[in-house]
Amino acid sequence: MNAARVAAGVLALTALTSALAAPEEYNVDPAHTYPAFAIRHLGISTQRGRFDKTTGKIFLDRAAGKGSIDIAIQTTSISTGSNAIDEVLRAEDFFDVAKHPKMFYKSSSVEFEKGVPKAAHGELTLLGVTKPVTVAIEQFGCTRQPFFVRMTCGADVIAVISRSAFGMSAYSAFLSDDVRISVQIEAVKVEAASESPPAGG
Repeated sequence: MNAARVAAGVLALTALTSALAAPEEYNVDPAHTYPAFAIRHLGISTQRGRFDKTTGKIFLDRAAGKGSIDIAIQTTSISTGSNAIDEVLRAEDFFDVAKHPKMFYKSSSVEFEKGVPKAAHGELTLLGVTKPVTVAIEQFGCTRQPFFVRMTCGADVIAVISRSAFGMSAYSAFLSDDVRISVQIEAVKVEAASESPPAGG
């Protein structure tokens, strides 16, 4: 085996190793991502709702145990199943969507266990107030999406926040301060041209 072949082999192996270790970029799939919330009402029932429009990017480097999450949620897309309640929640006492049409979550670190993300530490910005929030990541999994033939990962993301910490303290006699957040999320891998399937394939 001559030196040229050895060099070519080393370069190919290096390129393959780098590709396997490189962080993977994913775009949040708005059609399969719904941040939901649950809050106690009058101490006797739970009021639930969700947001219908979410965008963002996720980076995963499972070999290195690193990742990042950057999410934007349109507060204007809030939906509880009641138009009257939705309008109250969009108003100044709650999400004040005229001034704050979006809220954001940006991670500072992601915890992994055996290559699987288990939690993220970061900051939630709501009503212009930014506070640290840690989220649990459950039921994480990946598969090749059958319709568009793209690698897709999904998970359930769980957290509990204090709404008053963000300045949302209206109706405290009727609504709990703690709000349970649960996000059904799917994200599609951004693939290089060489990874993409052929047209019509």
